[in-house]
Amino acid sequence: MCAANAQPLIDPYHSRDVPREEQAPRVDPVVYGKPGDGPLSADQLADFERDGFLFLPSLFSADEVLELQKHAAGLAKKVDPDQDWVIAEPDSRTVRSVFKVHRLDEVFVELAREPRLAGVARQILGSDVSVHQSRINFKPGFRGKEFYWHSDFETWHVEDGMPRPRAVSASIILTPNNEFNGPLMLVPGSHKVYVRCVGETPEDNYKSSLKKQEIGTPSVDALTAMVRDGGIVAPKGEAGSVIFFDCNTMHGSAGNISPFPRNNVFFVYNSLENALTEPFGADKPRPDFLGDRDAPPVGRL
Repeated sequence: MCAANAQPLIDPYHSRDVPREEQAPRVDPVVYGKPGDGPLSADQLADFERDGFLFLPSLFSADEVLELQKHAAGLAKKVDPDQDWVIAEPDSRTVRSVFKVHRLDEVFVELAREPRLAGVARQILGSDVSVHQSRINFKPGFRGKEFYWHSDFETWHVEDGMPRPRAVSASIILTPNNEFNGPLMLVPGSHKVYVRCVGETPEDNYKSSLKKQEIGTPSVDALTAMVRDGGIVAPKGEAGSVIFFDCNTMHGSAGNISPFPRNNVFFVYNSLENALTEPFGADKPRPDFLGDRDAPPVGRL
């Protein structure tokens, strides 16, 4: 067929350009690697492929967690809440998230390279990886706010230009996760369905969405259907445990009205074969602290 008659390629993950919400099947693999490529067993890879997440309890020791807690608390105290890469709670100047920690603190630089994290990411994604995004999330007792249900990939695709869902997140638990302090909740199997959301992306949407996300979130009907099919799982465990989850897994967390804080360090590993392009549904890319376009490959140790 000559070029003049060629049909334009249709983005399988287009979103925010439809009059009504749509649900489309995922067209990309979930797991690219195989047993022997990294630390995960065949059963663990199968669990991740089926559910879209994997919980590994006590992956880091108590001493390692203590060091991470000290550095996280130190960053929270010294950062300026008015910096764009520091997110305060919607109704106060209390620090909610500190981004780009893989560039701010040597302890977290080394943590991003840790084979217990990066090795898992390389195995799942079947390639070398870089850090797309990193942050520390703080959810203090009594006043930590919720994170509404969402798929990270929808935002990363539309606003950052991530071509395919070939990225995995690692959430390292710094404080015990229990049923009271707003643990991360995930919908098993939801990573195999892509929700096309309604609503054009506002300019500089990240400035409000990081405090309270409204654009790029699924409807209650879509969420209800997903939960009806897969249920909700909230992995709970001691500090030092890690939750790995696919970039398209639907997840969120409730507010924390307990006395117990819920803090975590969060790294997003993206395949080097999935480099960011221009955004698929926004006028310009979000800042680098949300989608690091110059991150070097995470070296093998």
